[in-house]
Amino acid sequence: MKMVLGLLVFFSGMLKADGPRLPRPDQVDKPENIKFIVPDKSKLPGVVVDNTEAKLIGEWKHSIHTPPFVGIGYIHDMKEKKGRKSATFTPDLPRTGLYEVRIAHNSNIRRANGVPVTVRHAKGKTVVKIDEGKPAPIAKLFRSIGLFHFKKGRAGSITISTEGTDGKYVIVDAVQFLIVMP
Repeated sequence: MKMVLGLLVFFSGMLKADGPRLPRPDQVDKPENIKFIVPDKSKLPGVVVDNTEAKLIGEWKHSIHTPPFVGIGYIHDMKEKKGRKSATFTPDLPRTGLYEVRIAHNSNIRRANGVPVTVRHAKGKTVVKIDEGKPAPIAKLFRSIGLFHFKKGRAGSITISTEGTDGKYVIVDAVQFLIVMP
């Protein structure tokens, strides 16, 4: 109960009347990256599912320590209980078609490489591994993991797992779906 109340106090401090507030430079390790934070996911193209909307398995920790990120922050696995944690993002896609899928994550040398990302799409299941230690190449925030066919609605999903990521942090932030071809 104390943890829930503490999170509510923290989140209420990060919000203001017109949306989430950016962290102060003294709250982060890379103040120069604050300008790349996207506090309002609706400002991004396509369909974006934030970590606050993901179905979580296991205990994750909220953070704003390393910008950039989407929304009020990101979560990480605390380098604990590897293989027993995951985050599943289920979009509500407006139409059937080919989508580019992008994963949002911040990076530094303490981030895991070989992070398994399972894409459940209209033609089956594909596992892609990403290196969160390398900077995300799209707006310092997103990394494309490929093009996949999805059906309209909530039939597909993206699951980020901690399987095989011993010794380093797995970061979970947001997933973006951009229609390429209907």
